[in-house]
Amino acid sequence: MFSQVKSQIILLTLSNFSPSYAFRHAFCSILGLSCLLLVMFGLCVLPVYREKAEQTVWNRLKQLTALKKRRLKAQGPMKIGLLGCMAERLKSKLLEREKLLDVIAGPDAYRDLPRLLALARGGQQASNVLLSLEETYADVMPVHRTQGHSAFVSIMRGCDNMCSYCIVPFTRGRERSRPVASILEEVRLLSEQGVREVTLLGQNVNSYRDMSEQVFYGSEPTQLSRGFSTVYRTRQGGLRFADLLDQVSLIDPNMRIRFTSPHPKDFPDEVLHLIQERHNICKQIHLPAQSGSSRVLQAMRRGYTREAYLELVENVRSIIPGVSLSSDFIVGFCGETEEDHQESLSLLRAVRYNIGFLFAYSMRKKTHAYHRLQDDVPAEVKQRRLQELIAAFREEACRVNSSLLGSTQLVLVEGESKRSSEELSGRSDGNVKVIFPKQEVPSLHQSSCTETISPGDYVLVKVTSANSQSMRGYPLCCTTLSETAAHSPDSLLSTLQQQQPSITEPPNDCSHILTTV
Repeated sequence: MFSQVKSQIILLTLSNFSPSYAFRHAFCSILGLSCLLLVMFGLCVLPVYREKAEQTVWNRLKQLTALKKRRLKAQGPMKIGLLGCMAERLKSKLLEREKLLDVIAGPDAYRDLPRLLALARGGQQASNVLLSLEETYADVMPVHRTQGHSAFVSIMRGCDNMCSYCIVPFTRGRERSRPVASILEEVRLLSEQGVREVTLLGQNVNSYRDMSEQVFYGSEPTQLSRGFSTVYRTRQGGLRFADLLDQVSLIDPNMRIRFTSPHPKDFPDEVLHLIQERHNICKQIHLPAQSGSSRVLQAMRRGYTREAYLELVENVRSIIPGVSLSSDFIVGFCGETEEDHQESLSLLRAVRYNIGFLFAYSMRKKTHAYHRLQDDVPAEVKQRRLQELIAAFREEACRVNSSLLGSTQLVLVEGESKRSSEELSGRSDGNVKVIFPKQEVPSLHQSSCTETISPGDYVLVKVTSANSQSMRGYPLCCTTLSETAAHSPDSLLSTLQQQQPSITEPPNDCSHILTTV
């Protein structure tokens, strides 16, 4: 996303934090020159999967370098910078060999950007990719730059799990959690700005533990999911993820709460019961399996077996009936056999996720696998296994979503459908896309009135068709999270039926939505 600042500076970034800090320290005045153009990339590199994302950045950097040379004589100097994980991992190559950048700032060095940019203005290459044991940017309030009704709130940084395929501990550093008070302040501000859904973010979000609090729970040891282990010594004391989730959910009863990305080991029953009890915590959990083979899971250093994972799934579903599950899978990891692959397929079919993130393994430098294991699965085998996993996922996801035909889903409206300006699109509690006609709906509170559906509204939608990617339906009425918590959808529909008896039937001009997407 490009944002123009005083017509001279362009920031290109995927980070909410960096523009906030740039604006606060008035980079326009620091850099001075009215004709200066500054382009800054922010790229978060996922643990193992995103070779294409990195290649896209490489290509764009080369394009910008060519532009920089062309505009130097005619329009003045141009500076190019890179922020985030890729900056930390590829510093020497970016600065010395390719010579594509003027500024590099790692994920823990954003406070140093004013100094780095001042050096770049003086003609020097400037970099800071040092990782920190303490930095959480707790005192810097991010800028909510979009006009949408959803926002992300970072609650922790880094990861201690050291999975053998994962680069995150080496690019993001050790786990450290942002203080609870800072997080609650940001969520309150977002609520005041009209944000209707907040996603708590972290590399290992549910291992959150705020050690800065004065209240400690030293007598209560860290509870892992049954059958799970860690490669590090678990910490004691402080406020845990359940404590944070509890307090966040109390801020605004009409704001949805999600969180990602968790590790399956950090789902004690107290977290699951809290999700079930609070109406505004989405009944959707991401449980990254990575593989269905216990042998491969051991090589990945995931800290659990296939059996322990399935036991966790059973426990989650017993405590949270109707919960929606999503997962990550890696195919073609070091030493993966055809039998291992079949176990991943069978696990995927047994659990029946409605959302999946599936990738072929790509070796990363610095990781345990890079130093200790051999990337011995041929590329063509990886791709074949990936396609088989994708096909199995789509089949099962279609079944899961189709099981909701005829049900009434509470949907947070995001905006117009990408395919038609006559339709709206939003997300269900289970995080599945729901598409429905753009039309007025009966008012729940005034019997003879209708109201227009707008982005940010919560709408009850009757599901009429589904596939592996989305569901379709027709809107019944606008409502709120609190209203649907106090009264079941059936009760609300009963109220509507008394006002308009035909409300549960599709309107005549919406018959096309009965066909499968």
